Amino acid sequence: MQATPAETAYLAVTGLVKYFGDDRAVDEVSFAVARAKLLTLLGPSGCGKTTTLMCIAGLHRFDVGEIAVGGVPYSSPARGVFVPPEKRDIGMVFQSYAIWPHMTVTENVAYPLSIRKLDPAEIAERVDAALRLVGLQEFAGKLATQLSGGQQQRAALARAIVFRPKLLLFDEPLSNLDLKLREQMRTEIKRIQREVGITSVYVTHDQAEALVMSDEIIVMSKGRIEQRGSAHDIYARPVNRYVSNFIGVANLLEGRVLRVTAPGRGEIEVSHDGRGVVVPCLLGEGIAEGDSALLCVRPENVKALPQPNGDPHIEGEITHTIFLGNCIDCRVRWGSFEWKVLAHPREMLARGDRVYLYPDPKHSRAVRP
Repeated sequence: MQATPAETAYLAVTGLVKYFGDDRAVDEVSFAVARAKLLTLLGPSGCGKTTTLMCIAGLHRFDVGEIAVGGVPYSSPARGVFVPPEKRDIGMVFQSYAIWPHMTVTENVAYPLSIRKLDPAEIAERVDAALRLVGLQEFAGKLATQLSGGQQQRAALARAIVFRPKLLLFDEPLSNLDLKLREQMRTEIKRIQREVGITSVYVTHDQAEALVMSDEIIVMSKGRIEQRGSAHDIYARPVNRYVSNFIGVANLLEGRVLRVTAPGRGEIEVSHDGRGVVVPCLLGEGIAEGDSALLCVRPENVKALPQPNGDPHIEGEITHTIFLGNCIDCRVRWGSFEWKVLAHPREMLARGDRVYLYPDPKHSRAVRP
C-alpha cells in the first residue's frame, strides 16, 4: 500500500514538531489520511502517538508544522492559524469513556446535538439511529452507571458519531476492557467506522488492534515515524529491528549481505557462537552487497525437519514445545541463539530432538539494524 499523497488527503499532518520543555515529544511527523479511511498510530508509551492525536484535536498547541482537514488549515503556527477544539467538528472516543454518570444513555448520546441546538425531533431521530448502529437501543433509558464497560464504550462511540463529525479520533479506547470484550469491540468499531464513512485516527499500543482495524498503520518511536504501510506490509516487510520486534515475533540474527542475486534478493551470512550459515533472502530497501544487516524471519516461515533436506540448513536441538492445536510452538537452540518456530502438528516434534531448520527464502528478509 502506498502512502496517501498530501494533495489527495482529507486529513494532512505536515512537519509536526511538539516540545514539552526541552523534550521533543513529536519530531517532524508527517502523514495523510484519505477520506473514510482509518489510520492507526501504533507504538509504546512515550512514543508521541497520543500527543500527535491531541494536536489534531486542538487540545495541544504545537511548535512547528501544519494540520489541515479537507484542505482547510486547523493549526499552523507559521501562519498564525489555530481553530479552537470546539469548532473543529471532531468526535473523540477516550480510554476512560467520559460518560456522564447522572445522565441516561439517550441523554449522553444526545448531548452534542443539544448544545448545537438542533430541533428536538431531529435529535431523537439521530440518537435512535446512533444507538441502533452500536446495538444499544434497548438500553436507551438506563443510566450510564448501569452499563458494562463494553456498553459504556459503545455509548461513547455513539456520542462521538451522532453529530456527524468531520474526523473521528480514538485514544486507546479499548485499554480498560477485558480480552474478550477487546476482541469483540475492535471488530465492531471497524464495522461502524466503515458504515458511517468517517475519516479516523486510532491510537493504540496493542499490535492486534492495529492489525485488525487499520487501513494503514504508522509505527512510532521516540516521536518519529519508523514505518508506515498496510497491516500486511508492516508485518511481512518490517524495515528495521524496532518494527520487527514491535509487530509480532521474529527471529533476528546479525549478519552481512554477501551478494545481490536479483533485484530485491540476495544472500546474507549470519553467525552465532562460531556457527555460520548463508541464507537466501529478500533485501530491504537500501540494503546492498557488503552491508551489515539483520536477518528477520517470522516463526511461521521456518520449516523444522527431523532429517536434512539439502543446504543451507541450521542444525539445532528442541528445548521445549507447546502444543497449540493448529501448530506446535517450538524453541530450537543453535549455539546460544534460540530460534522460534511454529511447526505443523503432524511433524511430531518433541523436546530433545535434533532438527534441521530451513528459513523460507521468499519470507526471510534482511533489514536495517
